[in-house]
Amino acid sequence: MALLTAMLLAWPGLAPVHATGTGAEKEPLVDPASCVAAIAAGTDDRIIADCGVLIDNDKTSRADRIKALTARAGAFRRQDQADRAIADCTALLGLDPTLVDIFNARGELYWKKGDRPKAVADFSAALKLDPNHPAARDNYRRLALELERLGAMMALAGKPSFNCATARRPVEKAICANPELADLDREISAANVKLVRAAATGRSSAMRDLQRQQDEFIATRDASFGKPGYDLGKAMRERLDYLRSIGPQ
Repeated sequence: MALLTAMLLAWPGLAPVHATGTGAEKEPLVDPASCVAAIAAGTDDRIIADCGVLIDNDKTSRADRIKALTARAGAFRRQDQADRAIADCTALLGLDPTLVDIFNARGELYWKKGDRPKAVADFSAALKLDPNHPAARDNYRRLALELERLGAMMALAGKPSFNCATARRPVEKAICANPELADLDREISAANVKLVRAAATGRSSAMRDLQRQQDEFIATRDASFGKPGYDLGKAMRERLDYLRSIGPQ
């Protein structure tokens, strides 16, 4: 939220404003001094309280409201109150839809909440306003990579390490018919391949031992499946836990 603080460096109009028209004094605008003091003190609870009073007052000028909302949004974010920070960012964009930093900040909040579509939309809006905005560009790039990885994971979900179309053994057919077992099989295979590749850079005997253990696990699995007392899911989870325990931490 550091980008938001740049909007608070200058705050004109600390004293109440009195305008005169036809000789009659108009009602003064609200004094933002307490909100400004809270921001200067850097105390989030004071910012939320004092700037909140300014935000809620109908007599607050548009410029002061923007500064107060920006400050309070930052305070809410630091206190992990994402929904309230998002609400303030949305109010800010209602006042000024050209606030690039606010689009980026709200996108980060949505991303943290796991709402990736809204995060992408906000980062895109920020880049539309400023294609060279460094934070928005970096956030958009990293989120795009995350979505690509998630898409790949979703494409593999429920698929084992082998081709179910050519599965012949009863245990393989059982794995193909159960998405949880299919995921376990794929994760076991991937963990074993990773360990074997790591061992290949060291002693060749270590690599052979790892592959022998995997071959023995599969042979035991195939021979034991369907026999009384054999729990395929348990055996696969234990194998995966073991591979993870000996892998790089």
